[in-house]
Amino acid sequence: MEHHTVPTTVLWDIDGTLVLNAASPGNLYHLAVERAVGRDLVLKVGHQHGRTDAGLIADHVRAHDLDDALIPTVSRHLRDLTDERYGRGERRSPAPGAAALVRRFAGLGWRNGLLTGNSEHRARVKLGGAGFDLGAFDWEHSYFGDAEVERTGVTGRAAAALSGERAVIVGDTPRDGEAADAVGIPFVAVATGVYEVDALRGTSAVCVARDCVQDARLLEEAIAALPPLR
Repeated sequence: MEHHTVPTTVLWDIDGTLVLNAASPGNLYHLAVERAVGRDLVLKVGHQHGRTDAGLIADHVRAHDLDDALIPTVSRHLRDLTDERYGRGERRSPAPGAAALVRRFAGLGWRNGLLTGNSEHRARVKLGGAGFDLGAFDWEHSYFGDAEVERTGVTGRAAAALSGERAVIVGDTPRDGEAADAVGIPFVAVATGVYEVDALRGTSAVCVARDCVQDARLLEEAIAALPPLR
């Protein structure tokens, strides 16, 4: 299969895809709301894998019947909490083989972009902390979720920008696949997050990889065979 006939952008999810989910993540969104209101609150919203930062912040604010006007303040506290954890030395681990596959795709002439529920700032902190070369990613062809309540808003921006090119979303949750499906971007799944291979096979994924080591060739060949976006 000829890799170079069509410009190719690989849009990587971060949590559970490029970096492993935290073993004991706590809930920064809840803590950010508490900091914004200046008091302890009962946790009402659990972890929801595949959601955007904006969506999760809105869920936490609304669960406590707080005004949406508080959302920008909560967003600022989320950024601060992320930086504080990084400053304490807390780091994510890279998913097996992910960094090597990013380099491999770059060597093929493919763009490595991001499509994530995180803000760009939080993306840089997580990837840098996990040892990724931030220069390996095309930040101009990356799409973030700090301003989109629904993930389809993020994938919609990507689809509009990459029309006529080959593009694919690599993610670890069914929500990644649903958001890709909604705008016609192919989805490739990796079982390095909370969902196992069998669960991901129930999505529209053009292939499901165990990880980026065992199934690196499978991922490359599946992406290379994709047609351009319409």
